[in-house]
Amino acid sequence: MAVDYLVIVVYLAGMLAMGWWGMRRARSKSEFLVAGRRLGPAMYSGTMAAIVLGGASTIGGVGLGYQYGLSGAGMVFTIGLGLLALSIFFSARIARLKVYTVSEMLDLRYGGRAGVISGVVMWGYTLMLAVTSTIAYATIFDVLFDVDRTLAIVLGGSIVVAYSTLGGMWSITLTDMVQFVVKTIGVLLLLLPIAVVKAGGFSEMKAQLPTEYFDPLGIGGETIFTYVLIYTFGMLIGQDIWQRVFTARSDSTAKWGGTVAGTYCLAYALAGAVIGTAAKVMYPKLANPDDAFATIVKDELPVGVRGLVLAAALAAVMSTSSGALIACATVANNDIWARLRGIVRPSGEAHDEVKGNRAFILLMGLLVIGTSIALNDVVEALTVAYNLLVGGLLVPILGGLLWKRGTAQGALAAVAVGGAAVVGLMAGYGILANEPIYYGLLASLATYVVVSLATPPTDAAVLAAWRERLAGRGTSGTEPVSETVPAAQ
Repeated sequence: MAVDYLVIVVYLAGMLAMGWWGMRRARSKSEFLVAGRRLGPAMYSGTMAAIVLGGASTIGGVGLGYQYGLSGAGMVFTIGLGLLALSIFFSARIARLKVYTVSEMLDLRYGGRAGVISGVVMWGYTLMLAVTSTIAYATIFDVLFDVDRTLAIVLGGSIVVAYSTLGGMWSITLTDMVQFVVKTIGVLLLLLPIAVVKAGGFSEMKAQLPTEYFDPLGIGGETIFTYVLIYTFGMLIGQDIWQRVFTARSDSTAKWGGTVAGTYCLAYALAGAVIGTAAKVMYPKLANPDDAFATIVKDELPVGVRGLVLAAALAAVMSTSSGALIACATVANNDIWARLRGIVRPSGEAHDEVKGNRAFILLMGLLVIGTSIALNDVVEALTVAYNLLVGGLLVPILGGLLWKRGTAQGALAAVAVGGAAVVGLMAGYGILANEPIYYGLLASLATYVVVSLATPPTDAAVLAAWRERLAGRGTSGTEPVSETVPAAQ
């Protein structure tokens, strides 16, 4: 294992080095939070794929393949579909808004009265998303170094917090690009073919396993429908995803770069399910399906390759964790803290805001590490996060983009009713039940439509300014892109 350890240590050291390098570029609010809005297609595609394919998509995706066969690709597949839908239908308009958070978009659309409550909901989502990724460090570091769970969380979390705090989105972008390459090599090019060969090939897998393992709907139609509601729609509105859209240098980069990333996700989904199916042939009696990834890596891969594949799993967790962390800190600082203090900073003071945003990443990072130590169940935490996000914010956000009759009162009521409904229903039905998201989303939609129609239409001047921003005009209040630094490819 010495060679494997060396691979991991070099990888982690490289992450910290990139954080230090990124600090030299992050000299304004725009540079720190959205990489100066100048990522080109190659970097944009790689980093977008990296953030959406986290530990749940890698370790969890293989586990679902182990449990259900090829239909276990459903969860990650719906994530890819969500990213495709966002990229093709919405990303160009989102990028043209030149904002930093989802709540700022709601303020523009509804006239400045929807930001705080939506910011609180989005902050809760990004916090829990960061927590679930950080908890996953415990599993990976346990396989790597056989260390205590708390120490594993502190070790992995500290590395992510360090490079994220140093360079903000530039550091995260650079590390995510490396993590994308490592995941591609480790999972798609190495683990996938090795697992299939070790299992005896597809013919042997079909001979050894029940036919339902090769049924595309074997996991259940209702489960797939729930995945669509939670993950496909969640991709459309999450701050962690939107903040990556804001980094694109142009409309076409956001649209086509995101389309490439979404397509990659579909391939990654199928690869995870196949690896899990192969693991079922080799290890038919694992107590926990999520152990399939670590077991096949530890027992079947040669020295060196094993270290690279484990680094790929670590990369998957780190990319999601760092993206969720900067999103959490951005929302906490810009949507909640600054509003509560009544602070309004003109764009000319952007350099002064870097230090404040850096402090919030550090503060939120410490909160994430502490919460991760206190919690145990990753699936429940992730379900709470997505239920709150989709149940509370999906309708007001998509309604604002698609329906001009929607009003601020309707949006606020929809956030409050939808959020309260999913929380109450989770308490009644259980966190992992399907009913909270079904009924919570319906309650949010009904409330939005009824209250919007019962209240005066949004002021014409607000809608006119909104249309100007959607068209890419009227953005003089945002920070200009520096002419001295070339766009990242």
